[in-house]
Amino acid sequence: MKQERQNADLNRRNSAFDNRLRPSRFEEFTGQKKIRERLSVAVRAAKERGETLDHVLFSGPPGLGKTTLSYILGEEMGVHVKTTSGPVITKPGDLAGLLTSIEPGDIVFIDEIHRLAKTVEEYLYSAMEDFVIDIMIDQGPNARSVRLDLPHFTLVGATTRIGLISAPLRGRFGIVNRLNYYDREELADIVERSAGRLGVEIERDGALEIASRARGTPRIANNLLRRVRDYAQIEADNRITAKVAVDSLALLEIDPRGLDAMDMKILDTIVSKFNGGPVGLGTIAVSVGEEPDTVEEVYEPFLIMEGYIDRTPKGRVATARCYERLGVPPPPRIAQAGEAQQTLGI
Repeated sequence: MKQERQNADLNRRNSAFDNRLRPSRFEEFTGQKKIRERLSVAVRAAKERGETLDHVLFSGPPGLGKTTLSYILGEEMGVHVKTTSGPVITKPGDLAGLLTSIEPGDIVFIDEIHRLAKTVEEYLYSAMEDFVIDIMIDQGPNARSVRLDLPHFTLVGATTRIGLISAPLRGRFGIVNRLNYYDREELADIVERSAGRLGVEIERDGALEIASRARGTPRIANNLLRRVRDYAQIEADNRITAKVAVDSLALLEIDPRGLDAMDMKILDTIVSKFNGGPVGLGTIAVSVGEEPDTVEEVYEPFLIMEGYIDRTPKGRVATARCYERLGVPPPPRIAQAGEAQQTLGI
């Protein structure tokens, strides 16, 4: 019980930190330019017509701004945002209670919407299209259906795995956007903005050092800023320079390419224990002491995107770049593949 209270307190502190740094308007949001423009046009058009915004679906890796954009939509539309997540809504009654408590025009934000129970998902269809929901009362011969009218609302869904959303649900979203990773300059802008809100002095080179190790993800950039801020407070008079950023990130075992200790452990496992692969995801997870889902969803996307491993039908395979990073000579087959890719400009 004591540990649960400590975890709850930690989550509240992290949430408060995120809220301090979260932009509230489109013009304050850095990156995702095309998505911002599309959403801004949709919001302005809906407000001019006096209608609710069409249902919106955000997809993409974690930490890119799906939740932030959902709150910005509420701010721009001038409505409240009711927040929940897919695993929390376990039965139709939960959904009915949520939807009947909103005001006209409000936004209902469902995070990890791909994890909705199928029985609950089917109740969403009529709610999204006709703004009604049919609830079964009682059981057996006394069972009856009750139709509840709902105020017109906007459903905003966020998912890290859009492929797990059924086609009928996905087709009911009028605005679908996939968020992409951020470049170094965009992340440096975000770091500078966050540092200003935290009252920390930061040089551009220091922001760029943090940005270059943030895996293209604003959430990671802000988390690294927290740790660098601690180091700067104790060792550098609360001023973040390039050297301060490098020294503090080295203390965290995050290299200039953004690889952390677990990334290196995964790469070393594939190369040293399994001769570069192919090796299955479950085997890698057991070897590094992590859950397969965590390896696949948290670590693997970055390692694949940066070209350190390949995903094949037989399993994960180390690339020439992986051997180079580990300082290990690649076997002939890997070296030849790497040379062929360089020749083709891949």
